[in-house]
Amino acid sequence: MSRYSLTGNLRDAAFQKGTDLFGVADASCFLRPDYTGNRPQEIMPEISVVLLLGVSIPRGAFATLPGGRGEYTNTLMAGTATLRVIAFSLARQIEREGYLASIVPTEGSEFGYWYADRETLKADLSLKYAAYHAGLGSFGHNHLLIHPDFGARLRMTGILTDAPLEAGNPHASGFHHPSCKGCKKCIDICPAKALSDDGTINREACADYMFRELGGLRCGMCIKVCPL
Repeated sequence: MSRYSLTGNLRDAAFQKGTDLFGVADASCFLRPDYTGNRPQEIMPEISVVLLLGVSIPRGAFATLPGGRGEYTNTLMAGTATLRVIAFSLARQIEREGYLASIVPTEGSEFGYWYADRETLKADLSLKYAAYHAGLGSFGHNHLLIHPDFGARLRMTGILTDAPLEAGNPHASGFHHPSCKGCKKCIDICPAKALSDDGTINREACADYMFRELGGLRCGMCIKVCPL
């Protein structure tokens, strides 16, 4: 099967199963000097691409914040469960074609979990970086992927594979979303003061707020106030 046919078949299957986003990033993007996170090549040396899957989070989950953090967190977890089922099905489909496939932990769940580096608070790779190179969006001040239709209201996962899939290209708007220029809503609202005007993020402050102040519940305020 050609890379175009296999990619198309996987895309069709993903949308039929309920995904809102589908993209493919060439794994070589993680070898670029501008990338400072962990590299998937360290996990799967044979990797050729990262297949990205995403679901949009209902707006109502954000409307409950900050009081309804339990409802918001539960909605995120439902998104995670949905993605796991879809990704598992696609991973099996890839392996039926004779290739390897392994599912990446869901984006947004890294801080404090057993699959994150406890010193750097980084997962095994950045799905947001992969999604940018797959053409799914660009980065906001809140350090989240901004999608043209769903903004930052997303949950994502990925599949590492050596399958020869057709990879996308970075979004035309550039690495940083142009609408973020001059907007500081996410920076001003952050209760942990983890976001800065210079574009940096204090991961420790963000994690400490969620796991100490909120007891493991998710915050979501930087997404709620985002106008995109």
